[in-house]
Amino acid sequence: MLAQATPGPEVIIPNLHWNYSGVTATNRMVAPRIAARVRVAWLGPDRPGGVPALTLGRLLGMRFRRARGCPAPVWHARRNNEMIVGTLLKRLGWRLTLVFTSAGGGRQTWITRFLIRSMDAVIATSEHAASLLERPSTVIHHGVDTGLYRPAADRAAAFSASGLPGRRAIGCFGRVRPQKGTDVFVEAMCRLLPRHPDFAAVVIGGIGKEHEGFVVELRSRAADAGIADRLLILGERPVSELPVWFQRISIYAFTSRREGFGLTLIEAMASGAALVAARSGAAEIVVEHGQTGLLVPPGDVDALVAALEPLLADPALADEFGRRARARAEQAYGIDTEAAAIVGVYQEAWRKTAC
Repeated sequence: MLAQATPGPEVIIPNLHWNYSGVTATNRMVAPRIAARVRVAWLGPDRPGGVPALTLGRLLGMRFRRARGCPAPVWHARRNNEMIVGTLLKRLGWRLTLVFTSAGGGRQTWITRFLIRSMDAVIATSEHAASLLERPSTVIHHGVDTGLYRPAADRAAAFSASGLPGRRAIGCFGRVRPQKGTDVFVEAMCRLLPRHPDFAAVVIGGIGKEHEGFVVELRSRAADAGIADRLLILGERPVSELPVWFQRISIYAFTSRREGFGLTLIEAMASGAALVAARSGAAEIVVEHGQTGLLVPPGDVDALVAALEPLLADPALADEFGRRARARAEQAYGIDTEAAAIVGVYQEAWRKTAC
C-alpha cells in the first residue's frame, strides 16, 4: 500500500488542509525525497508526483491488518488538526508513531502544547522554534529543491516574458496580510519606485476573504503614489508558476512581522535573487548580512527603504548578492539534506516500536 520497497519505517504524510499554504508547499517539496528513502503515502489534497495516495478506505483497513507486534507506521503531522487525527487514530487502535514538525514563530496555544506532549518525536524548523517548545526536539532547517528553484538562464528574458513594465522586478511572495508585512512592502515601494523607473514590484500570494479590504487599501495607496501600473498584486498563482516568478525578480523582500521559518527566503536564494529580509523566523540564520542580502527590523518601513535603495540603484550589486545567495542555498539548504535528517528522526522513533 505504501510506496517504495526500502527497508525501514512506513510513513504517512497527512496534508489535511484544503487551501494551499506554506505548510503544503513544504510537504510537497520534501515528500518525494523522503519517498526515495522509505515507504511513503500521502493523505489529502495537493499530492506531489512520485508519492502514492493513501485513501481513507486503505487507512481504515490498516486498523485491522496490522498485527499488534509489528512496528508502528510513522504519522508525520505539521498542523494541529493532523496531530489530533493521529492521536485519535492511535487511541482507537491504530498503531502509529506520531511525529510533529513545529515551525511556529510564537508561543503555542494550550491545545498545541497539549498535543505536542503526546507525540513520539518532535522536529523544529529553527533554533528559535525549538526554544519555544516545552520538550526536547530535533532542529532540521527547511530545504529547497535547487533543481526546480534555480536562476534563469537569461533573467532579462525571463522578466520580459512576465509582461511587467520596466526592466527589472522586486518581489514579495506569501499570503497577503498584515502578519506577512505586505503593507510594509507596499509603503516602501510607494517611496522607491518613483525614484527607480526601471523597476516594477510584484506581490504573489493567497488573499483570504477577511483580507480583501486590506488589499483594497494597498492598491489605493499605490494609486495615490502614482505606481498602480508598476506594483501588481496578483493574488495566488498556480504552484507550477512559482519557480518561474522567482526567476523573474532580481530582489526579494521578506517582510514578515512574525514567521515560523520563511520558506520563500530559501526559494528566492536558490533562484539567485538578492535578499532583503526582516529579522523574523529563520531570516537571521538564512541570510548572511552583507553577503547574500541585508537584514532589517520587522515592520520598519524606513529601514526597508534604506536597505533596498542601494540594490535598486546598483543592479550589479543585487546580481552579486544573488550569485552568493544561490551558492549558499546549494551549500546549506538542499532538500536532500532536509529529507535525510527527517528520515533519521523517523527511524529513531520507529525503532522503539520494532518487533
